[in-house]
Amino acid sequence: MTTRLHRGWRLLAALLASALLLLEGCATVPDAQLNRNDPWERFNRGVFEFNEVVDKAALKPVAQVYQAVLPSPVRKGVGNVFRNISDFWTSANLFAQLKPRQGLEMGMRGLVNTFVGVGGLVDVAEDMGLERFTVEDFGQTLGYWGIKSGPYLMLPLLGPSTLRDSAGLLVDFQDPSSSQVWRTPRAHNLALVVQLINTRVDLLNASRMLDEIALDKYVLLRDAYLSRRRSLIYDGEPPDEENAPAPFKSRIPSLPTIPSIW
Repeated sequence: MTTRLHRGWRLLAALLASALLLLEGCATVPDAQLNRNDPWERFNRGVFEFNEVVDKAALKPVAQVYQAVLPSPVRKGVGNVFRNISDFWTSANLFAQLKPRQGLEMGMRGLVNTFVGVGGLVDVAEDMGLERFTVEDFGQTLGYWGIKSGPYLMLPLLGPSTLRDSAGLLVDFQDPSSSQVWRTPRAHNLALVVQLINTRVDLLNASRMLDEIALDKYVLLRDAYLSRRRSLIYDGEPPDEENAPAPFKSRIPSLPTIPSIW
């Protein structure tokens, strides 16, 4: 566990270091225009430009070839396997958020698809009424328990994040369900590459529309990410107040007030 945790730290450090090497010459942002949730915008825009270059030069072309070569049913099956693995991690995070019923449902969904759906290739649980109603990660669990998001952070290759969600990634990397499937580092790394390509294929149409309508793609992605994460943490019903109580407070009854005798 410790070795894998150190590997996660090294991965994040390497990604950030690679972006720092590319920041020289990036466009600057006047201090007056910095967003309150994005105080590191100069750095983040540099990483964003790096990601755009990598995507256009490598990831997007590979995704297009992947889409052209593999039939849709095969791509769907591959996606089902990765989503099935994530269902177990979602279940663990739901239990960590004191949501046992939802956690059991997602865990049962994963078990059904694993044993009846040929390792998750076929989503038979959906036909049985076990829908994938949420996807949870450790960053959401931290937010549920009141850990503030911290500054917005664009990660090399991984994309939009926050300081809290980046810390959550270190725990997500230790997902025991994926370790049971991909037992060697080589298999695990290959699975990550395939998952990245498969996800990029799903985003081909969305990225095309984004390129057409976005005046500032960076700002649109940032605002959409922050809004979506806040919505997920509050189960789709985010409060209007910026400093609203953490979600867990609505699930734990408040202690009765004890009259003072003094």
